[in-house]
Amino acid sequence: MGCLSAAMEPRIDFLQLVERDVTVEIMLCLCDPADVVHAGAVSRIWRQCMIENGISKQLCLRKFPQLSSVARIVEQGCKMNESSVVGSSNSDFETLRRDHRVYASLLQALETLALSPSDCIDYAIGASSTDNYPLESIANTLYPRERYLNRASYWSSKGQRKPDVPETLIYRLKADFAVVTEIKIQPFEAYFQPGKPIYSAKSVRFRMGHPKSSKEIDCLDVPTDQPADEKFVWTYTSEEFPMSQENRMQTFKLPEPVLCIGGYLQIELLGRVQRQEMDDLFYICVCHVKVLGRPLSPAFEIEMLEQSGKFSMVYSPETLKPMLQSLGEGEDHEASSRLSEQEVRHIGFLGYLLGGYQPDGELLEWDDNEEIDAALAL
Repeated sequence: MGCLSAAMEPRIDFLQLVERDVTVEIMLCLCDPADVVHAGAVSRIWRQCMIENGISKQLCLRKFPQLSSVARIVEQGCKMNESSVVGSSNSDFETLRRDHRVYASLLQALETLALSPSDCIDYAIGASSTDNYPLESIANTLYPRERYLNRASYWSSKGQRKPDVPETLIYRLKADFAVVTEIKIQPFEAYFQPGKPIYSAKSVRFRMGHPKSSKEIDCLDVPTDQPADEKFVWTYTSEEFPMSQENRMQTFKLPEPVLCIGGYLQIELLGRVQRQEMDDLFYICVCHVKVLGRPLSPAFEIEMLEQSGKFSMVYSPETLKPMLQSLGEGEDHEASSRLSEQEVRHIGFLGYLLGGYQPDGELLEWDDNEEIDAALAL
């Protein structure tokens, strides 16, 4: 009888016994995206608590503050015709439920994609200065070679008399919406100069953001020798990382994965350490840059709302699962010796020829410098 009586005793969900603020703080301790889903499935009370308090959204904002610039949410295939407008009066329970679903899915995607980063640079935009354009263009930093046959491949700043003059490099990522985990930079060793000096920076810092407007990027279709920093709004700025004066690929891992909304990355090269013997000026030279992360598209897309400077986030639930499943199938692992049409277009035909590539991806064999000079004369 004792066991039967205990089984018949009424059970009360502890959420009904604590204050709402306490409940929210408990829910915000969830770390695993799966826990967010599981918590919402415990009971109707738990699910309602998760939805009404926007727990999945708060967790996303806590980990990725850049999401505060998202003003609208659109879920493709949703039964409701209206989109969710942040702060609007029509944020009823159905809208809150949809927000919970979208942000929970985004949290899962962000956590999963950050575990398997790949190179996510699309092309180079420009540098704050270039010493010998286009032969020492920022486009050279896209390829992991110190030489194109008998010619050095690197970006070089203009020379400066003061060692504290900074430089910036700007790159377009493969998507407007991406998670970035680390940046790799290799300073250039001038093997053709006495002593083989390495023109590194003293330290580096990273910014991510978006163009001020779509009009600002119309002229940025190919790498430019003119500064483009004023055309962007940088919504994230990293800490400052020291750089070694060494001829190797140096890894700068961000403390936490960073969400880039807008698809642009700026590398700040702070301080100069190497003078050039020829003119006694300080230079910074970079051989190769690689940005590791993952695009969130096609499951999530960002559309800029021009007048407000904020964004609309579009979620496609049908593409999220296959996108995450594809991570283990190696679909992003292409031969490093092949160039895409996009890469060829943005490095220019001159750099393409100097790289020794043909359109079919096969490596050209140059007999001597006269053949290279003939290509330059075209």
